[in-house]
Amino acid sequence: MEEGSEMRGKYVADISSIREAQERIKSFIHKTPVLSSETLNAVAGRRLFFKCEFFQKGGAFKFRGACNAVLSLDNDQAAKGVVTHSRFYLTSVIWSEATMQSRESVASKVLQETGAVLVHPYNDGRIISGQGTISLELLEQAPEIDTLIVPISGGGLISGVALAAKSINPAIRVFAAEPSGANDAAQSKEAGRIITLPETNTIADGLRAFLGDLTWPIVRDLVDDVITVEDKEIIEAMKLCYEILKVAVEPSGAIGLAAVLSDNFKKIPVWKNCNNIGIVLSGGNVDLGKLWDSFKQ
Repeated sequence: MEEGSEMRGKYVADISSIREAQERIKSFIHKTPVLSSETLNAVAGRRLFFKCEFFQKGGAFKFRGACNAVLSLDNDQAAKGVVTHSRFYLTSVIWSEATMQSRESVASKVLQETGAVLVHPYNDGRIISGQGTISLELLEQAPEIDTLIVPISGGGLISGVALAAKSINPAIRVFAAEPSGANDAAQSKEAGRIITLPETNTIADGLRAFLGDLTWPIVRDLVDDVITVEDKEIIEAMKLCYEILKVAVEPSGAIGLAAVLSDNFKKIPVWKNCNNIGIVLSGGNVDLGKLWDSFKQ
């Protein structure tokens, strides 16, 4: 059994746990703003509402789930510390190769050496519940939203968003946005089981993880469809965020806008009925050197 899997399995993510997470973390997180743009509305042919999670502490949505997970620990667990694998906004950093296999291997070694508690970056009910607080905020800020588009990687973000949104409004549509070069979620939805890829190739380096045993059933049952986009479409969406919204968004964060503007979105049967779309701009932790290179493409 994977380290920490028993603990994660005991914590069930649902609308109640998401509301509890909101109360637990509200004094520690930013209630991020929602932006809109008449120019982008005209480009998309519909009203767009951008949930600005790049303004969250740590520069991304992940702070919500991490905060909820840590605050959910009892005193004995907290005293041993926590281990996760992600970016470097942490107290102590132990480097690994930039692959899921290496990250999980290094995390497992640290767990064995320290006895700390594993907080999985996405396949954890506490994480899913924390990310679900985005929906609670967004649908309060823009209740007219009838469609949500959310980046997908390991599925923690979209699982929480979908659980909360569908509980509040069962008719709301939730679409995942995914790079074509890391389209395991699209393949999983089509196959009806988790598909992993031998390799991924995308500028959206935050979207290279694969679905977990906790996130997959939620994605399978509550996510209406997966919209895949090419890297060039992601780069164009980033440019629009910079030029029109005047915000710094990483490739993984801009993919929702790329999906809305893509031809693949228009292939979805209900796309003409998606008139008020909430887009989660999930983060702004971008390598500026790589960003400038991508803009030259």
